[in-house]
Amino acid sequence: MGWIYVFIAAALELVGVIGLNRFSKRKSFFNTLFFFGGFGGSFVFLYASFHYLQVSVAYAVWIGVGTAAAVLVNMIFFNESKNFGRVMSLIVIIIGVTGLKAVS
Repeated sequence: MGWIYVFIAAALELVGVIGLNRFSKRKSFFNTLFFFGGFGGSFVFLYASFHYLQVSVAYAVWIGVGTAAAVLVNMIFFNESKNFGRVMSLIVIIIGVTGLKAVS
């Protein structure tokens, strides 16, 4: 159950990041809702995961999955750089998060 909460939290973090990107370009109620709702919901589910998982592992996986997803979304939909260094760094993050999950 804890891992489900962590991945829901990471998905909501991604919603918050998209909302932040949109809010920085155009301040509207909808973008504000995405921004605060995504990050707020993310923290709620992350906190719920602490009842099942070690805080250090849950937090690290949440950050890693959220960061990797945000980078991918920004590369694909918001035209951010796709250079070799960024892609390799993304792969390292994914390997690190997978390793943490595997050993916990």
